[in-house]
Amino acid sequence: MPPEPRRRACRKMLHVLFSHDDEIRRKYPVVAGLDEAGRGPLAGPVVAAAVVLPPGLTIEGLRDSKKIAEKERKEVFWHIVRCAVAVGVGIVTAEEIDRTNILRSTKRAMEIALEDLGIRPDILLIDAVQLPHIDIPQHSIIRGESASASIAAASVVAKVVRDDIMLDYHEKYPAYNFKAHKGYSTRQHMEMLRAYGPCPIHRKSFSRVMDVQPSLDYGLKD
Repeated sequence: MPPEPRRRACRKMLHVLFSHDDEIRRKYPVVAGLDEAGRGPLAGPVVAAAVVLPPGLTIEGLRDSKKIAEKERKEVFWHIVRCAVAVGVGIVTAEEIDRTNILRSTKRAMEIALEDLGIRPDILLIDAVQLPHIDIPQHSIIRGESASASIAAASVVAKVVRDDIMLDYHEKYPAYNFKAHKGYSTRQHMEMLRAYGPCPIHRKSFSRVMDVQPSLDYGLKD
């Protein structure tokens, strides 16, 4: 798409995202968006974020975190952190994912993010799930990061936080090259799993990990 039509499309998307939340604020002034990063990977935690944005704010470039290049995503992340009324983050480890399951762990990460938020929202806009143990009005939205600015902001925060965690794990387990794939089941990641077996941050309850015989060295950095 040529530059000018692309810019018009981006402005239209921003208008849709922020207008959606402004309409909800007419009844529920404090709107919190929730989203997660890391339900699908074979390794590492699932991370959730809760974000409350102020009314009247527009964040250039905000959209589904998966559609933003890494450098721009970091810039949008810092814009969110600077301008948000409140930001909360919840992290659930691979070990806990194995003890329960990924859906329960995702919901638990969202509950932790809400606790970390520090304020009580009037309504929760959540990407695709419900939190039955939270006594706050909720609206579950499929592909919510493409409909709500608050959910899109939460998706960016969760993605950036999780990616940074996986970069730290790359330093500890360099053989798996977590910095490249962040634990997702890429061809390279599967090759490293076959070569070294699962390391301590792999999700042993996931069939693609369980089918690989464990190794003793985990590709640890010397």
